[in-house]
Order: sequence, then structure tokens, then C-alpha cells
Amino acid sequence: MTVVELPEYVRRAKKLLQEEERDNLLNYLASHPTAGDILEGTGGIRKLRWKREGIGKSGGVRVIYYYQNERYPVFLLTIFGKSEQANVSKAERNALAKMIDALLASYEKP
Repeated sequence: MTVVELPEYVRRAKKLLQEEERDNLLNYLASHPTAGDILEGTGGIRKLRWKREGIGKSGGVRVIYYYQNERYPVFLLTIFGKSEQANVSKAERNALAKMIDALLASYEKP
């Protein structure tokens, strides 16, 4: 399964994860694209809780991503620390859903 890291995700992941943690996360989502909980009202965007190595519970991250089916890659949208933000607001959900609509409209599988 292909995993596509969008610019917002890359920028934030570099600050939150070590390179090995980032690779482990990518490999996990490539193998388990439906692992995250679906965020209501987003058209299928998911939130995955990811524990970081050597850091307590509050040091975990939340990965926001989209997976439709095997015809499309997993799109990593953003990531944030658990201590930074507990949930995705309704306004953020709406913005993410619009982003996915535009992304899918422009995406063509070869």
C-alpha cells in the first residue's frame, strides 16, 4: 500500500517524531490502513492514536489520515501531539473533508 505524506503532515511530523518512529508509523499504516477511528462528518477521514517510544502516555501523537480503498493510497493529512490538542474541531473536520474532496478530484491512479 502506498502512503502519501502531504506537506502539512511532513512539516509537523519532523517536529514530533524521530526518523525511525516516522518510518514505523508509515509501515504500520501501509499494512493497516483501516486502523484509525473514522472521524464523524468527514467522509472517511481517520484518527490514529500512536504511542511514541520512551515517552509517557501524554507524549503520544494523533495522526489524521484518509484511506478510501485499495485503489487509492493512504493520505497522511496532519499530526499533532496528544498534549497539544485532544480532538479535531468541527471547523477542522470540515476543512479536512474539503481538502479530501479536492485531493480525490485531482488524483488519478496510473
